[in-house]
Parts: sequence; C-alpha cells; structure tokens
Amino acid sequence: MSEIIKVDGLVKRYKELIAVDNFSMTVNEGEILGLLGPNGSGKSTTINCILSLLEYDKGTITIRGKEMSPKAYDLKRQIGVVPQEVSVFEELTVYENIDFFCGLYIEDKEERKKRVQEAIDFVELNDFKKFRPKKLSGGLKRRLNIACGIAHKPKIIFFDEPTVAVDPQSRNKILEGIEQLRKEGATVIYTSHYMEEVEQIADRIIIIDKGQLIAQGTVDELKSMIKKSEIIRIEAKGISDEDVEKIRKLDNVFGVDYDGKILRIEAGNGNNVVKVITLLQEKGYRIKNVYSEQPTLNDVFLELTGKELRDD
Repeated sequence: MSEIIKVDGLVKRYKELIAVDNFSMTVNEGEILGLLGPNGSGKSTTINCILSLLEYDKGTITIRGKEMSPKAYDLKRQIGVVPQEVSVFEELTVYENIDFFCGLYIEDKEERKKRVQEAIDFVELNDFKKFRPKKLSGGLKRRLNIACGIAHKPKIIFFDEPTVAVDPQSRNKILEGIEQLRKEGATVIYTSHYMEEVEQIADRIIIIDKGQLIAQGTVDELKSMIKKSEIIRIEAKGISDEDVEKIRKLDNVFGVDYDGKILRIEAGNGNNVVKVITLLQEKGYRIKNVYSEQPTLNDVFLELTGKELRDD
C-alpha cells in the first residue's frame, strides 16, 4: 500500500515541556491505523499537528506527498474528523447539522443534499432527521457526530474515541460503520482507550508514549514484542506457599498469583501448562479446570507503557 500520510521528525514544545519528541510515522492508503497512548502521551498533539491545527517546532508532515499547512485547503477537503466530544449545534435538527458541516466543503446544493442523505442512511438516522440533539440518546448523538464528519466523503478520517459512553449495540454499529468506510476506500486513523476495539478493527497499530514512538506493527507483531506469551489459569485448592514458589521459579514464568482456589501464571514461550500440571500432580493436588489464554493488546499496552495512572 502507498503512503497517504507521512510524519517525519515531528517536535512540538510547550515552553519547557516536549509534548512530541522527534516522532515519525506513516499511514498507508486504505488501512485502519490504531494510534494508542496513555493520557498525556502526545497522540492528540500529534493529530492536531497533522490537521494543521497546531504549529510545531520541527519536522515535516505531508499528505499525498504535499506539505500540510493551514492553507492547504485542497488537502483539508479530503479529511474528515470525528472528535471525542460530540460537536453539533443543539438548535439545529439532525438533518440541519449534517447539512451545515457538509456545506463547509460542498457548495453545490443538489450535490450536498445527496451527500447529506447518504450520510443519514449510513448511520441509520432516517427516523430522527427532524430531531434536535437533546432528544437523542448517547448512541444516536455519536452516530450524528460521525455523519457530520463524513458527509463530504473524505478520503482520510480521524476518529477520536468515537464510542465513549455508548451502549454495546451502538458501539458495534459504530465499529461496523468504520470498517464499511474503509471498504468504500477511506483511510482511517482511530484512537481509543478500548483496546478490544482496536484489536478488532485495526490493520496496524502505533503506540506512542512521552511523545515518542515506542512500538508499531500488527496485533500479532506487537504481541511478539513482550515476554508474556501465555496466561494459565488452574483451578486447584490448597496449594502450599512452598509449591507456589516452586512454580514461580520455573523457566519462562514471569508472574504467579494464587487466591486459594485459582492459580494464575504469566509465562513466556515453552511447554508451560504441562510443566505446571506435572508439578501439581506429583504433589497430589486435585486439578479441576485448566485454561490457557494468549496475551491481549491490553497486556501489550500495559507492558510497554507501564501500569501507573496518568493524569489527563
């Protein structure tokens, strides 16, 4: 796939604070790229620089090989943004909101009318066209927010936490819509704190922390970067502290927790389940159930960025 966005050596400072530190990334045409990072990692600043909403200190940003700038209107017309906060006009109806935002890019009334209706169809808001936002549920407001961002049919779409505070049904609908937009030719940059969403829809993932790129790749490639490759849960009562310690000292075992009933083991590559079961059976413990799980994207994220709480 060809590059559609290229960020090279981006630096953004706020006085003494370096928010983005020599950050580089590419986005390939037609992909869904997950952009992840803890609070304060620099991902929002990076996006705002790409959109030319912020000036930056060093680096270059190009879209389709052209330098992005505040006056690059030909490039901006190709971009759609769905912000985390629902950004619509409360005094306008659903239809009027979408028409307003589409009108920022499409002057021809007939063409705009067609695109507004297509956006309404896409997010399934036909029954709510005359409603004002205050009468919509949280999920419907999110879908209106998406319609406002995509009505002009952008080729590049930024989604910033589009499923915050919505029910599971609305979340699934939004994710299905994003995948459909990609099928129709859009390139998507997706940020979220819901790791399972990113794992579900992203072709490739970039993790940023402290303003720097710390990892990138497919979900499987990221999982291969961490030492933990397996989580084993064994249901067995009465395991002694001494035997728990023996399990902790086995090769490729990185963490062991035991609550008196469930033994939880974090392990790397190796025949770990067999080793642990053999040790427990030799000691005469009765094993009821054994579960083995592969690490999740959340496990990768926490290992690479740490588990400490971050301020917003």
